[in-house]
Amino acid sequence: MKKQALISCSDKSGVVEFAKELSNLGYHILSTGGTAKLIAEAGIPVQEVADYTGFPEMLDGRVKTLNPKIHAGLLARRCVPEHMQALEQFKIDPIDIVAVNLYPFEQAIANPNCTFENAIENIDIGGPTMIRAAAKNHESVAVIVSPGDYRKVIEEIKEVGHVTPETRLELAKKVFVHTAHYDAMISNYLTSMKGSDVSTRTRFPESLTRQWVKVQDMRYGENPHQAAAFYREKHVAPGLLAGYDQIQGKELSYNNIADSDAAWEAVRSFDTPACVIIKHANPCGAAIGVDAAEAYAKAFKCDPTSAFGGIIAFNCKVGQEAAEEVSKQFAEVIIAPEFTPEALEIFGKKKNLRLLIVANGSAHNDFDMKRIGGGLLVQTPDSQTVKEEDLKVVTELQPTSAQISDMMFAWKIAKFIKSNTIVFVKNGMTLGVGAGQMSRVDSARIASIKAKEAGLSLQGSIAASDAFFPFRDGLDVIIDAGAKAVIQPGGSIRDEEVIAAANERGITMVFTGERHFRH
Repeated sequence: MKKQALISCSDKSGVVEFAKELSNLGYHILSTGGTAKLIAEAGIPVQEVADYTGFPEMLDGRVKTLNPKIHAGLLARRCVPEHMQALEQFKIDPIDIVAVNLYPFEQAIANPNCTFENAIENIDIGGPTMIRAAAKNHESVAVIVSPGDYRKVIEEIKEVGHVTPETRLELAKKVFVHTAHYDAMISNYLTSMKGSDVSTRTRFPESLTRQWVKVQDMRYGENPHQAAAFYREKHVAPGLLAGYDQIQGKELSYNNIADSDAAWEAVRSFDTPACVIIKHANPCGAAIGVDAAEAYAKAFKCDPTSAFGGIIAFNCKVGQEAAEEVSKQFAEVIIAPEFTPEALEIFGKKKNLRLLIVANGSAHNDFDMKRIGGGLLVQTPDSQTVKEEDLKVVTELQPTSAQISDMMFAWKIAKFIKSNTIVFVKNGMTLGVGAGQMSRVDSARIASIKAKEAGLSLQGSIAASDAFFPFRDGLDVIIDAGAKAVIQPGGSIRDEEVIAAANERGITMVFTGERHFRH
């Protein structure tokens, strides 16, 4: 029996070169439609599937490969005599290699003008059927869904005369991952609307199916008695931490990655050079500066004790000066979009220090998820940003331009501190952070205590609160500590009482109209 390969691809990257190599190795090429035309135009012998099966394409191409002559060739087990006898009886040759990728459903529905009818027409039927059949029979068939695997297949055939069993199994695994992702997209799409009315499409489908790819098993989770692994989404958009490139240091732990994400999400929210230091998911210092070195120096002053063993993130290039200062303390991870050669040389002396490069970008996760017992909470990310023109001055005293600048800085960083949050800021740096308390008053007290311990004065500072003040007591604590301006969402039934207290104490206060709870 002759050696056969079936090639039918919507993504035609590398198809011609792959078909040429197979033909030169003695394979008879079967193909369909545009793929067959492309191969033929390159002067490579190819047979249309319709000619091979003796049954023409029909129903506008919906039926092409759904034929016993194709699927018997795919599913016949070479080690079962009865299977081979059946092929011989019906004059069917086995198909040894399948290269298929599916109709571009994902690209189709990504188009905001995609109609329901166009989406349905981009649901592949023959393709998934063929690759699933080939993957099931991977002991005999090599099936390829990614052009990146063409070269490996060709090299193995040249080296040992066939695709090895180990490679066939790995390729089969990729098929079922691929079809699972494909079916998940279709399910999410169809259950995201009422009937076939695309205008009713919501971001939260009735049946939510996601797929992640394992990056690594971890030594343990949050605690040594917990097992853990790190997965990233199938496609990671630029700017998100999961797309990191680790260029130095020992393996990242579960907590390293969780804290690194908190650090990167916070620091990338700033447009000017910034540094954020994270400890146990909370910023313990944050600042902006003319460059990485100045931003780090200011951020570190806020809480040098907590910064020990922290995660340090920059949104700008890290050079020699910044590296020299950072190297004076113990850090677990340093994140930046770029390091200079001089910085890499300095950090290279600390072999265990993890260095991560993460590309700058504006992408956000489409969903934030939190696992609960037997369920999943899903929400859109907190990507809302406030502009200066959105601020509403609610006191008699108007803020100065310097105070507004610090308010905007404080509001950005407050979003990344666990609730209840109070943060004191002045001159583009945090002075004291109160995080994760059950009482907003306690957060205010802790923030002022932390500033005092760091030797930082709160006189003339501004304070940010991630949610409204339910009573004036929290505001009084902030003012007593030295703050002269406050930024908060507003929205309490006692807003008038709090505004009156601010006027009484002679400070300025602005409302943003939005809160930033972070649990």
